[in-house]
Parts: sequence; C-alpha cells; structure tokens
Amino acid sequence: MPPTFSYSQLLPLGKDETKYRLVSKEGVKVVKLGEREFLEVSPEALTKLTAEAIHDISHYLRPDHLQQLANIIKDPEASPNDRFVATDLLKNANISAGGILPMCQDTGTALVMAKKGQHVLTTSNDEVAISQGIYDAYTNLNLRYSQMAPVTTWEEKNTGNNLPAQIEIYADSDHADEYNFLFIAKGGGSANKSFLYQETKAILNPKSFMAWLDEKLRSIGTAACPPYHLAIVIGGTSAEHTVKTAKLASTKYLDSLPTKGDAATGHGFRDLELEKQVLELTRTLGIGAQFGGKYFCHDVRVVRLPRHGASLPIAIAVSCSADRQAKAKITKEGIFLEQLEQDPAHFLPETTDEHLNNDVVAIDLNQSMEAIRAQLSKYPVKTRLSLTGTLVVARDLAHAKIKEAMDAGAAMPEYLKKYAVYYAGPAKTPAGYASGSFGPTTAGRMDSYVEYFQSKGGSHVMLAKGNRSKAVTDACKTHGGFYLGSIGGPAARLAQDCIKKVEVLDYEELGMEAVWKIDVVDFPAFIVVDDKGNDFFAETSKPLTIGTKP
Repeated sequence: MPPTFSYSQLLPLGKDETKYRLVSKEGVKVVKLGEREFLEVSPEALTKLTAEAIHDISHYLRPDHLQQLANIIKDPEASPNDRFVATDLLKNANISAGGILPMCQDTGTALVMAKKGQHVLTTSNDEVAISQGIYDAYTNLNLRYSQMAPVTTWEEKNTGNNLPAQIEIYADSDHADEYNFLFIAKGGGSANKSFLYQETKAILNPKSFMAWLDEKLRSIGTAACPPYHLAIVIGGTSAEHTVKTAKLASTKYLDSLPTKGDAATGHGFRDLELEKQVLELTRTLGIGAQFGGKYFCHDVRVVRLPRHGASLPIAIAVSCSADRQAKAKITKEGIFLEQLEQDPAHFLPETTDEHLNNDVVAIDLNQSMEAIRAQLSKYPVKTRLSLTGTLVVARDLAHAKIKEAMDAGAAMPEYLKKYAVYYAGPAKTPAGYASGSFGPTTAGRMDSYVEYFQSKGGSHVMLAKGNRSKAVTDACKTHGGFYLGSIGGPAARLAQDCIKKVEVLDYEELGMEAVWKIDVVDFPAFIVVDDKGNDFFAETSKPLTIGTKP
C-alpha cells in the first residue's frame, strides 16, 4: 500500500500581524477579464514603493528593536559597556530618523524578495521597475555606493549607483490578489557573518549541539555590530535553502512559523525552547554589546527544516544594529509599507549619565604619537576612551595602494606615522554637514598589513570595529601598538556630534575609499589590544566549558 499523500509548504507562515501605512493609491487598479477580477500594478507604482522602502529602512527602525535597546539600559545585569553601546545606538536612531544621515555608513546591498499573487498583472519587467526605485533612492539620498562590478576576473569598478540589486520574485497562490514584498539593506559586516556548516547526525543531540554552537558563536565576534538578532537553521533540502532561510529568520520574516513539526509533511518549524536556551548561552559568552557584558544578542530564532538522511546543513546568520528591513504589499486598496518608528526619542531615558560608567579617559590625538602611546599604555583593555583631535582614515583599497607603493620603493606616508588610523569609509555628505554617516568598518580585513606597517613606523594606533587576529596582537606587542574598538552602528551620531572636519588626503580617485583626514571631538572608543599583548576578544573567544565534540 503506497504512503498517504500529504502536502504543506516548507515554510508555512501564519497571519501577518504587521502594521502598515498607506504610501499611495496611484498606479493600482482592478481590471475585469471575463468573470475574473485582477489587480493591475503599474511600473511606476513598483518604483515608488521601492524608493520609499529604501528610504525608510535607511533611516528608521522597528519599534520592537528600539524597545530592546531601551531594555538594555534599564537592565541592572547589563554591563556599563552594554548600556553605553545601547544608549549610543538609541541616540544614533534619533539622529537617523531626521531623514538626512542614514543610520550606518555602509548603506548596504539592496535585497528584494517579492511574492506575486496569481491574479496580479504587471505591464513591464518588474525587476527593472524595482531596480529603478533602488537607483532613485541611492542617487537622491545620502547613501553610499558599495557595489563592485567585475570588469575582468581580477579587476572591478564601483557601479556608482549601488546597482545591481538582488531581486527575487515568486508566484503566490495563497494571496492571489496581493503583491507582497520584503525589502532588506544588508551591509557587508553582517553579510560576512552568514555561515553554512555541513555536519552529521552526530551533532543532533542537545549536549553535542550546544557545545558545537558555543564555539561557532564566539567565532562570529563583534565585527557585524552587536547586539544581534541571531538566526540558526538546522536542516534543509539544499545548502542554499538553509542559508536563505537563516537570512529570512534573522529579519523576523518567519516568526509566524508553526512551533511543532509534522512527520507527514516535514514542514519547517520554530523551536521556541531551544531559542531560549541559545539566548541564555549568548549571555554567558562575555562578549556583550561589543565590549564585554551580557547583550551579545537581542534575541534568537531557531528554525528546524527537513533534510536528506545523508546531509545536515546548518546555517547561522545575524541582523546587526542596523536592523534594516521592512515588509510591503500592494492590494486593491493601494500601496502599503511597514510602519517603522519615525519618532524614536521616547525610547531614550530622560537622563543617561546615571546608566553609564563615567570612568572615561580623554585622549588628545594631536599629541605626538609617542605621547599618545605612552598614555594608552597606562590603561587595561576595555578602558573607555574619548578621542579628540586628528585621525587619518584609510581602509581596504587605500591599504593595498600604500603597500603596493612601498613594495616598489616608496617611503611610508608620514600621515600613517603621525596620526592614528581609522578604518572607515563615509556615506555621501549632506549639504551643511561636515561629514556623511561615518562609522567604522571591520578591522579584520586590514590584519595582513599591520605587522608590515608597524615595522616601518606606522599604524601604531588603529581604530575600527570587531576582533583582530593573533598576528595583530603579536605585532602590537612587538612594536608598541594599540587597537582601539569603535562602537559599530552609530554612524549618524558620529557624523553629527563627533566629526567636525573632513578632507581628502590621498588617493582621491578611490572615492569613499580614499585616504581622509578628519577632526573629531569626544569620539567614543575602547582599548581592545594593548602594547603588552593583551586582547579583550582573545579572552572572550575561549569557551567557558569544554564540550566533547562528536
């Protein structure tokens, strides 16, 4: 007797509880063909919705995310550094909500997932209309162009408009008269912390899985700007489906999944109990909200999927402090976009000083490099700093150009010897501002240059976000260097409150990756690696308990 036929979607979603706002009623109409009604959507409607969505996710956050930041400040178990980071991120959200400075300088790759109902008609190539909206937003707003077009296998050039985007449109029979969307702006930092692991059934037991996960979570580090929204997907019909499900789970798109499995259909489900256990695990890591503490993660989503008996893919993904996504829909009533928080000021406490550790060391960056290093040498890792003076800004391409010139016989630029170097790249500068959003980039990408540059007398004080390799710690110990961690996330606040002057210093042709000279006031930072070989992140990467690996 054959087995019974049973069907369910792999990811069966429940009722959509999202709150939407009306964007427009233009470009949407109902047409009748025979006895059936269809929703007709114009290309202009798709373009308008997309441009509006990119604007909103660049400047506004979901109320639940903001409330989680406010909860950190109120939590007596949060570390002073947790509360300091949360307060700075809330200040940043308030500045970004002004609609001028985006919340992060890395304004991301535009990702659009759409589900087109079977009774929805369009009159052109939808991908083109959506791409036009992305183009309009990125070229008209103070956003950054980050997309590199391959010219040859080895050569590439910035497209200058942040296209191409990743656009995926699926057929939808469950909502026949609707066109539903998920818009995401994914920065490089959090995208780089999406991982796929090919494991075996030996890991499918609580003890082995939690020991395995402890190690993997520590390896994520802080380069993607925690506190994170963490997603873990166990199983999958293919490797690519597992990773994509993790990305969707990190955006809360899959929150309405069932919470129990079904042996007949094998559909995916959320494991709410395991989510609680993993969240508790993240609070024992010691990493916290970037510089030690409890809040490595805001929350956790765990999704269990069916799998081939010979495969066990597991994916881990995060959404970072720039938690940028929004749902949208087009119906017979008009064009609707998820209502994000446009007035986040009420999430900030009336006073903040009482919540923070006031032991802040002021550093004058206009001293000699020897004097700066001597002052930093007096304090342990995790010491909170306030930087005032001149920084030189250089990141990936500038480092490569400088090393290439030095390898050809040129001397190290004096600015790398004289000033602390900030790894960053600004978004566009609005009229009347000294700087566009200008937060730190991931430090680890510059690790390979540190020993060489420090041996030549430069890069002795570095400022960026995230953990560094042991090679950097060793170089700092050998050459008397320091790595200072900047808070990942508050790029708008840094631009408005801390950065007072910006000028191009070298390699102007590199655009946002040029070498810049900036003047800062009360720029927040922490000592992460010192001149004695101490590394805060090296300590937090050590498991508290050693599990038996399967």
